[in-house]
Amino acid sequence: MQEGAVLLRVAQLPEKPGVYIMKDQAGTVIYVGKAVNLRSRVRSYFQAGAHHTPKVRQLVAQVADVDFIVTASELEALILECTLIKRYRPRYNVRLKDEKRYPFIRVGLNEEYPTVRVVRRMQQDGARYFGPYTSSWAMRETLELLRRLFPYRTCNDALNGKNLRACLYYHIGRCCGPCVGAVTKEEYREMIAQLCLFLEGKGAQVLAQLRKQMEQAAQELRFERAAALRDQIQAVEQVVERQRVVSETLQDHDVIAMARADGSACVQVFFIRQGHLIGREYFVLEGTSDEDGRVILASFLQQFYSEAGHIPEEVILPEMPESAPVIQQWLRQRRGRKVQIRVPARGEKKQLLALAMENAEATLAALRAEWEADEGRAVAALEDLRAVLGLSAIPARIECFDVSNTQGTNPVGSMVVFVKGVPKRSDYRHFRIRTVLGANDYAMMREVLERRFAELAKPQQEDVSFACQPDLVVVDGGAGHLGVALEVLRAVGLESIPAIGLAKENESLFVPGRSEPLLLERARPALRLLQRIRDEAHRFAIGYHRRLRSRSSRHSVLEEIPGIGPKRRRALLREFGSIEAMRAASVEQLASVPGMTRSAAQSLKRALEEVT
Repeated sequence: MQEGAVLLRVAQLPEKPGVYIMKDQAGTVIYVGKAVNLRSRVRSYFQAGAHHTPKVRQLVAQVADVDFIVTASELEALILECTLIKRYRPRYNVRLKDEKRYPFIRVGLNEEYPTVRVVRRMQQDGARYFGPYTSSWAMRETLELLRRLFPYRTCNDALNGKNLRACLYYHIGRCCGPCVGAVTKEEYREMIAQLCLFLEGKGAQVLAQLRKQMEQAAQELRFERAAALRDQIQAVEQVVERQRVVSETLQDHDVIAMARADGSACVQVFFIRQGHLIGREYFVLEGTSDEDGRVILASFLQQFYSEAGHIPEEVILPEMPESAPVIQQWLRQRRGRKVQIRVPARGEKKQLLALAMENAEATLAALRAEWEADEGRAVAALEDLRAVLGLSAIPARIECFDVSNTQGTNPVGSMVVFVKGVPKRSDYRHFRIRTVLGANDYAMMREVLERRFAELAKPQQEDVSFACQPDLVVVDGGAGHLGVALEVLRAVGLESIPAIGLAKENESLFVPGRSEPLLLERARPALRLLQRIRDEAHRFAIGYHRRLRSRSSRHSVLEEIPGIGPKRRRALLREFGSIEAMRAASVEQLASVPGMTRSAAQSLKRALEEVT
């Protein structure tokens, strides 16, 4: 779409609230924004003489098309904007740096005997979610603490309290033993409720409940139960005493501060519950160059609280974010109760904000030092690789390919991309092998490479990853796999792209024109970089293969059960996620799945019990 056509498109936008979506010549979404008046807001980007920042000028220069979605209100526009930013990750929007989903602790209150799991996506399933956690180490430490304080079950076994033997976890004090009737269902669920209170930072309330239970158990002459509760009380007291008391008045607050330097931004969040600092997390944002601090804070609040497991009653910020009233209304809607956004001018809230700012600045400084060190190592490794292969320039974009299958079943291929020595995960791609029968690695590799480079040969590519030409192609394998790669590149007229093979055995490096492979020193930067890229391609391929194999296995088992058709299979897998979970479920739980009947549930239960 030419510039005149873009301006005509803008002139036709409605004067209503909604979301606008800007795309480049390839159709890639490069910016998503919200507006009270779509036409007025979008037109402001293209007004002659407007004093735009360099970032906005660069954005406008790349806009080839503008799409829009009308909403009923500015609040609906804010929610939709957040959803679209997470879906498209437009390069000109402020966004959380990591593309991965942060983990949550999920407490399955919808289960008869609730379990505690780590998940990366919240669902409306009746469970409680706590998080997100940016540090997997901190989350695992929290889980270990929870199991010591509240020994919840970790198995998927059907529980009736009549098992003859308990598992090892019961004997070492990491499970309370509902399978052998060591606790009743009511006692177990009460313990899980206390676990949730503990994660909310309500340690004093947990202790009060435990002491009441201990006294009741002693009055009922259940001395073993009373002793177990006494030990639990002592353990919880030790943890609560170690939690830092930061306020006598603050109850349910998130304190958010931001540090910026050279186009980078780091946000630090302090979680204060019942006057205690129960945790803190940091988040790195990208796309923040030339952006106003109010815009960055608004974008962070939208993205963070759209998936946060808890919305506090008050959010403390260094300055009011853009569209603060709408964000506050959205937070109230998410929480179901009143939420306030405040910028303190004095007092303990101001002091806590200063402490969070100090932590944000220190974290950003440490991260920048780490990034610079990583960048230096990557540049050195790329220069070493250039010298080893005799290339005219360092290979800035490296693509590595691998295939995975189990005796020819569910064959898949993978493409991973490293740019300037670091992975660019948004450009990773999976390939499901379509034309090869049996375990023929060479033929599978040929199909993957032909499909990838056929896309590159097209005049216009819909896939942004396929639109970029690599500076180096790496295949996981030896001379045979490299020969396949060279043939494919010649066939599509791209023989000028360098290609090599890296075989796992002896880490042999196969280079065109050499009869013998290169054997580099194990500590050489070039080899270590190639190993990292090859291992990433293998991990990416085998992960996809396992998912397909698991999915195939689940469907094949269910397909053999009379009365379980496609709709019921989908509903069962959506509800339980695995054959093991279905096998552990009761007939009542199976019958409660939409589309199921009690007779079908009974048939399914019998069939699953017969399947080993």
